[in-house]
Amino acid sequence: MAERRKFRREGEERRRQDLIEATLDCVAENGIEGATVRAIALRAGVTAGLIRHYFPAKEDLLQAAYATIVERMTAQALASLDGTGKTPAARLGAFVAANLTAPIVDARVFSLWAGFIGRAHADPALSAVHRDGYIGFRDRLEHLIAETFASAGRTADAGRLRRHAIAVNAIIDGLWIEGCMAGDLFETGELAAIGIASVERVLGIDMGGENA
Repeated sequence: MAERRKFRREGEERRRQDLIEATLDCVAENGIEGATVRAIALRAGVTAGLIRHYFPAKEDLLQAAYATIVERMTAQALASLDGTGKTPAARLGAFVAANLTAPIVDARVFSLWAGFIGRAHADPALSAVHRDGYIGFRDRLEHLIAETFASAGRTADAGRLRRHAIAVNAIIDGLWIEGCMAGDLFETGELAAIGIASVERVLGIDMGGENA
């Protein structure tokens, strides 16, 4: 039997977040279809009526849950940029590596992402969350690439930076999926090293990655 979450009563926003976390638990274990209002209420230890007080429709709760996953993954990657003393190239390398290591590379995170993605094509709200998350991530990559080029005395117009960001995002996405689905096939740090080396080749820069 699934363990119930402790529903905290510290404030409106905290209560909403507790319901979102209970929803993520249900989606991870039973998929989107299994994340019924009844199952979420049981996991959160509340009534279905209380859920509807915060989220009038199940779709509203699913949208908030997917947005939480997207925002959490991005925040974890951005944390790699904290601190001082890193060159722009090192910052870009750290960002790529962060996206290809735990906690972002994680079977549960992938299960959640795949569940929401599978529903997004038929759900405009989930599709909008995905689109916003993708554009935000791509914009961050563009910024990091532009900084790296500038520090190396290279110039690139907006169109070229956009295409570079799309290519780097594709490298990260592909390796991330492999790491989440079959992490035991790779050595510690291997995917991050491959990702950095691949981005170096695409951009023609040195971030300290493998040269093999």
